[in-house]
Amino acid sequence: MNPPANAILLVGHPNVGKSVLFHRLTGAYVNVSNYPGTTVEVTRASARFDARAELLDTPGVLALPSRSDDERATMRALLNEPNRCLVQVGDAKNLRRTLILTALLADLGVPMTLVLNMHDEATARGVTVDVNGLAEELAIPVLATVATGGEGLGELTGSIARASVAAPLLRYDPDLESDIAALAAAIAEQAPHPALAARGLAILYLGADSEVENWLRERAGGRYAGLATLRDGAQARADGDLPMLLARERTAAADALAASVARRTVRSSPLLAQRVGQAVVHPVWGVPILLAVLYALYQFVGVFGATTLVGLFEEKLFNGLLNPGLTALVERGFGDGWFSALLIGQYGLWTMGMTYALALIFPIVTTFFIAFGILEDSGYLPRLSVIANRLFTLIGLNGRAVLPMVLGLGCVTMATLTTRILHSPRERLITVFLLALAIPCSAQLGVVLGMLGGISFKAVLIWALAMVGILLLSGFLAAKLIPGRRIPLVAELPPMRLPVIGNVVKKTAGRLKWYLLEVIPLFLIGTLLMFVLDKTGVLPAIIRAGEPLVTGWLGLPKEASAAFVMGFLRRDFGATGLFVMADALTPIQAVVGMITLTLFIPCFASLLMMVKERGLKTAMLMVALIVPFAFFIGGLFNLALRALW
Repeated sequence: MNPPANAILLVGHPNVGKSVLFHRLTGAYVNVSNYPGTTVEVTRASARFDARAELLDTPGVLALPSRSDDERATMRALLNEPNRCLVQVGDAKNLRRTLILTALLADLGVPMTLVLNMHDEATARGVTVDVNGLAEELAIPVLATVATGGEGLGELTGSIARASVAAPLLRYDPDLESDIAALAAAIAEQAPHPALAARGLAILYLGADSEVENWLRERAGGRYAGLATLRDGAQARADGDLPMLLARERTAAADALAASVARRTVRSSPLLAQRVGQAVVHPVWGVPILLAVLYALYQFVGVFGATTLVGLFEEKLFNGLLNPGLTALVERGFGDGWFSALLIGQYGLWTMGMTYALALIFPIVTTFFIAFGILEDSGYLPRLSVIANRLFTLIGLNGRAVLPMVLGLGCVTMATLTTRILHSPRERLITVFLLALAIPCSAQLGVVLGMLGGISFKAVLIWALAMVGILLLSGFLAAKLIPGRRIPLVAELPPMRLPVIGNVVKKTAGRLKWYLLEVIPLFLIGTLLMFVLDKTGVLPAIIRAGEPLVTGWLGLPKEASAAFVMGFLRRDFGATGLFVMADALTPIQAVVGMITLTLFIPCFASLLMMVKERGLKTAMLMVALIVPFAFFIGGLFNLALRALW
């Protein structure tokens, strides 16, 4: 017996507002960002308007049949969830593209509602849609919404109860229709789906959807060979590539319907947001704008966050008030024994663990999260994929890979997960390797900017150019060694807009909550580990063993060996170990140390995610390459900077 059909699926293209609607309809907050690739797995929560219903926010799909991991995740949800109905969320500004997806969803035969979101942006651009006329043509509820402002949500919850099966948008040419009908009849007999129409499954199967193929293979069992024979026969009779022919006819039908219900008013000049959006990807103006953005990020995070705020927290609050008071209290209560050393000693849980986490790192990651939230909510981040596309061709990727790398500046662990938005295993493997090697997480980046920014802008520039150069060189070599071809860029560019302060605040608060709950315990565990290693004599032995490499090849003080030990637990913890040694380091030592630590082994959490995504063997091979490479490059920079600085 099938489970009750209580799942309501939100389906649509990337960046059309599904996650915002999901939050409005459930109260559950997901990472709502103005760039594609935010949702890479299905998110679910109970609906506010119906306690018996579960709402599912599926990853954005550029097209169906599915090709990428996020599209396959959405297809799996369609195949395996007990669907009550679908809510297709579309962009009111781009009705044609929305209807191409509608055409396929209609053939699946599931009751649905069509939501044309961002209605305000469409109106501002002179686009008007005859919503009633479109609803009549499709025979389903169609409504216009502005999810960010809550407009149309009351009508939406009512329309879900009235969801119905959409009228077909098209009939394919007679030969294709004959093949579709024959395959649909075979599927209905040999592998019927409890909710999806056999005709829709047949079209997806003929369109080479791997998830549908796997589902049919499992469901049909020994009778699957008959379905494959029908598909192969249809391809042999087709005048060209069958998936392309099906897509072309859907596009033509969507064009015709969109032209009949949508009108665009000619404007004398584009809106300011459009002009800004064009300027940031302009081949001439895009690069200066990017450099200005990076410099502003440096000033806000590296100067204000890592110098001004850290000074206030570390010198005024902790060293001036909290640490002396707690030290006096502990010494009065416990004397100068091992317990006091555990709390307030050189590797004390408070004097090192909490002071590092709250006085040094917390102000830096706060400013970084604010800046990152502004960039992503404005729509600037996806435009980086366009700017980076030409450069990324050198490393066998397209500009879409810049999104996981930019997310890696927030958290490499989560960025490794979002490599699923890339379209081929080769792209994902190269990107995971580059994330592990040369992309610093937010906390580590903040420490780097804080330490090197306190020396000079020149120091920051050398570090940044080193990271970019190593990223490109390593990617170039990886692209040559890993077989496969580069996939051309197909990117979704949302409109540029002023960041919504509420979104930025929510995302910053959510990320800071993650930092406090996840990172601070790791800092304390790392401090405890350092305390135990120190008291047992292991840490001094490690420092002595690493002295020839650290002091000779890298040119750093022997105490820096401890930073590399700490860096195994978290790279930002290791970077902070160098940060507190800043007064004892020359500018050359600071740059060399930060270059080496940035390239050093990824943090333990990232390593676990690499194992999950790429397998233990591949992850260990990456680590075996990264660790010696980091020290080799650090030593080369030590020699070069001593000769040229």
